[in-house]
Amino acid sequence: MPAELRFSRSDSGQRSPCASGAAFGSLGTARWCASNAWPVHPLAPGRKTPAANCGACRQPSHTAAGCRCLAAGRWCHGFHAATCDPERIAAWWGANPEFGVGVACGPARLVVIDVDAHLTEAPTRDRVLPGIAIGEHIDLTGLANGFHTLAVLAALRSQPSPTEDTSTLRVRTPSGGLHIWYRIDDGRRWLCSAGSSTGRALAWQVDVRAHGGYIVAPGTTTTVGTYTPLAGAREPAPLPPWLAHELQRTGHLYAPAVPAPRPVPPRAKQAVIAAGGSSDRVQRTLHSVLADVTACGQVREGAGFSSTLNRAAYTIGGLVAAGLLPHSEAERILREAAAAARPGQERRAAQIIQSGLTAGTQRPLSPGSRA
Repeated sequence: MPAELRFSRSDSGQRSPCASGAAFGSLGTARWCASNAWPVHPLAPGRKTPAANCGACRQPSHTAAGCRCLAAGRWCHGFHAATCDPERIAAWWGANPEFGVGVACGPARLVVIDVDAHLTEAPTRDRVLPGIAIGEHIDLTGLANGFHTLAVLAALRSQPSPTEDTSTLRVRTPSGGLHIWYRIDDGRRWLCSAGSSTGRALAWQVDVRAHGGYIVAPGTTTTVGTYTPLAGAREPAPLPPWLAHELQRTGHLYAPAVPAPRPVPPRAKQAVIAAGGSSDRVQRTLHSVLADVTACGQVREGAGFSSTLNRAAYTIGGLVAAGLLPHSEAERILREAAAAARPGQERRAAQIIQSGLTAGTQRPLSPGSRA
């Protein structure tokens, strides 16, 4: 990378957008996505988040696994409910035209590079491009957003920046960012990440939407604007080999081998034994729910972290109610597991833990069972 490299605020890719697909309406957008074999699910009116679950699915410890709502044709659990079924699509958006449209990236065989342009302070050099050392002699004056960091990565590989790739579908976001859509033709499963993560990340302010995540469909309108396709291709091109290599280098390729579950923290074992619950069945229950939480750390987004942590807290709350674990130790080990899976989200995790424990302590749990 040349030492004289400079950046301009105008490098954020701002340009006149071409006509969006908003005129189709949400039903038309959903049908267009389904015609491309991209499963869709409703987004809350005016927002980029999934439509709310039904009352039953909002109950403590409830998850998408085995949920009857999905089989019954409801949109609960976000991208887990995504479908290409024309009748279901007509029912969902026909009755709720204010819904936005989300696309489940994994089943759609898509990888979407989500470039942000947030006005935040630049990170330290070691986090601009994870795994790539940027020496002090390199002048990063003006580096301000994901358009810049992705351009630097492309320049290092002697490639044009994906933000300028007119051969594939590119969608301007209402916040000034850009979604760059690519197609997966080789069957490999890519994983999501957040560009601000200290773990798996492609570049600062560059997120990756893939298996276990979703992307907002072009033409969807929120309260802050419309996701507008740019001039150029209207369909995703195959993922460029050089970019696939970078995703693999940064840990985005799904490993077919299932990692061994992490052991129960020694403190948790001691707490259970001290409470008189040293049986193997208690240990297995504790191990299982904590392993589920820590496993979320392998996927930065779309892992169902909130519901997994809530379920673990609910189950462990049952152990507390049964007199097998002190409440203070239950809260402590849950916080430790949550912090390992989602560092920097301690406040959010504490709220989920408190809610789950409160509900779980209303139902004493027999050793070896799970809520």
